[in-house]
Amino acid sequence: MTPLENKIRRASSIRGLILGVVLLTLGILSFYVLTSDTGNAWLIVFSPIIFSVFIPILIVLVFCFNLRKNIGGYWTFKQAVTGIFIMFAISYVIQVIGRDVVFARVIEPGMVSKTQTAMLRATTTMLKKSGANQATIDQKKADIQKQLADEKNITVASIIQGYVITVIFLFVFAVIFGAILKKNPPERQIYNGTAE
Repeated sequence: MTPLENKIRRASSIRGLILGVVLLTLGILSFYVLTSDTGNAWLIVFSPIIFSVFIPILIVLVFCFNLRKNIGGYWTFKQAVTGIFIMFAISYVIQVIGRDVVFARVIEPGMVSKTQTAMLRATTTMLKKSGANQATIDQKKADIQKQLADEKNITVASIIQGYVITVIFLFVFAVIFGAILKKNPPERQIYNGTAE
């Protein structure tokens, strides 16, 4: 392994820890916005998208550009994918430990039920505002409750499968970001003893 590859792995690991904490904080903030007693159903519907898609993508881009700059401004596609994947993987581990182990079990043990209640409340509010009749609202609530009940019956195998699928997606995203952010070092060509 070259000194540059060692530097990429070290810098990626540090940024992965920081990124994990930042994204964990965003996820917790999203939970509190989602479960707040707001009357704004649109906020409840779109806050998870904003906090778990748009803002994280911007933050990840900043971290990737910062990582590339930190290692000298140049990296090949393979180096970019390796560094970005290490950063994503460490970030994901931090989020799983912070959210699923610490936050959901110690700080907010009722996290799942509070989220479900907020989703049902938002769905009911939106349907009422759209002019849906009570039968339609009741049917939609029953569908959501059935879906949430099915999600409670998860097995250890399905949890492990979920983690494996997430890691595969993280690698795919690392490949995409690596392709976008790769910047090969300039090659000096020598003609007649002079560099051009």
